[in-house]
Amino acid sequence: MKKITVAKGDGIGPEIMEATLNIIFAAGAKVEIEEIEVGEKVYLAGNSSGISSEAWETIRRNKVFLKAPITTPQGGGYKSLNVTTRKFLGLYANVRPCMSLHPFVKTKHPIMDMVIVRENEEDLYAGIEHQQTDEVIQCLKLISRPGCEKIVRYAFEFAKQQNRKKVTCFTKDNIMKQTDGLFHKVFDEIAAEYPEIINEHWIVDIGAAKVADTPEEFDVIVMPNLYGDIISDIAAQVTGSVGLAGSSNIGEECAMFEAIHGSAPTIANQNVANPSGLLQGAVMMLNHIGQSEIAEKIQNAWLKTLEEGIHTQDIFQDGISKQKVGTKQFAEAIIKNLGNIPSVLKPASYANNSALHLPKYKRKPASKKDLVGVDIFVDWKGNNPNELAEKIKQIETEGIKLSMITNRGIKVWPDGFKETFCTDHWRCRLTPKPEKEINKLDIIHLLQNALEHDIDTIKTENLYAFDGKAAYSLGQGQ
Repeated sequence: MKKITVAKGDGIGPEIMEATLNIIFAAGAKVEIEEIEVGEKVYLAGNSSGISSEAWETIRRNKVFLKAPITTPQGGGYKSLNVTTRKFLGLYANVRPCMSLHPFVKTKHPIMDMVIVRENEEDLYAGIEHQQTDEVIQCLKLISRPGCEKIVRYAFEFAKQQNRKKVTCFTKDNIMKQTDGLFHKVFDEIAAEYPEIINEHWIVDIGAAKVADTPEEFDVIVMPNLYGDIISDIAAQVTGSVGLAGSSNIGEECAMFEAIHGSAPTIANQNVANPSGLLQGAVMMLNHIGQSEIAEKIQNAWLKTLEEGIHTQDIFQDGISKQKVGTKQFAEAIIKNLGNIPSVLKPASYANNSALHLPKYKRKPASKKDLVGVDIFVDWKGNNPNELAEKIKQIETEGIKLSMITNRGIKVWPDGFKETFCTDHWRCRLTPKPEKEINKLDIIHLLQNALEHDIDTIKTENLYAFDGKAAYSLGQGQ
């Protein structure tokens, strides 16, 4: 018996949670419920996070959280509970199945059964942004080896558990050779440990086009946070059934399962909401905790019910649907079909699966790290890079020289083009002369010299080589 934390949420949340729990208990799920209050009532009681410390302790104690949609009140000061939960509990993997239910749910792609595995904690979603000049704002894209290893290994372990045959990686490492390059490199390393699973890599732009055009070619897709956010919505839209989708958020210690739709307060308490999204989250939960035989039974009963044309109002279609039912009646029809197998839709098959057991990240031995230069970013209102180069040469120290200036990543000195448009944000790269070295005191002296020459330095980025290999980007055109 596994104890889980349940939150019934707001709007349609209590109705669809009741339906979901009735179904999983009727199927024989070996779970014990511990309920908490989160969402609108907690927000309006003065807690800006929407969750109490006692509720946090319950989630952390039970490790598994089944959550109905919640309402975040309008107005400033209220934090998204979903984002907070993912960050606080280290839920690094967002998993979203996207499956066509043709002909029972309208879609242009009748053959489609993929799972998006999205890194959930880092990338541009670290949210580290700064305005640096009048004209330029930066957002830091942070990709870590632990983050890559955890999400890629999860994708392969999930594919193995679910009897899936292929894992595809999407990145943009033809442009972002360091950050996305690391993600791709780690993917290749871990893929080699799973020779029984096909692996492939696509550049994300053509990959997105293929998801929209030929989704049947994919099985499991793993990618960094931003791409995963975008591609998962594309895939869900392509299935034609966004309201039927569930998702899971998986961490090393805890996991959260939910529907991807909102609380829909305008249809609350009317017995018309479709509980399928939350039910799909519950099926993923049962697979996660090793009760896959029960998960399979529920999934096949759900598919059989859809086949029979017993539909809630959101997916009801004249000529396809046979009976329009409410929330409770839909759940009752699924319960009646427990033990039955769909004949048109592909049956679920994961009864013999064991729970996922993911190893904790082990830090690799440290590389030899050498400082080999520095990029000094400056705010300068001029237009001629040659003039800036002369100013920067005034701050050079013995043994360290200016080697390049870029503007928005494009090399503008030496040998820049006059046609290149420049903003007021300049990267000036200084590197040692032959047979010389650079240290952090040299960087301090460079900044002191810049101050004396009235050069507005914004920030510095140290340039390193790891085990003798340069670990920084060249200027575009360099």
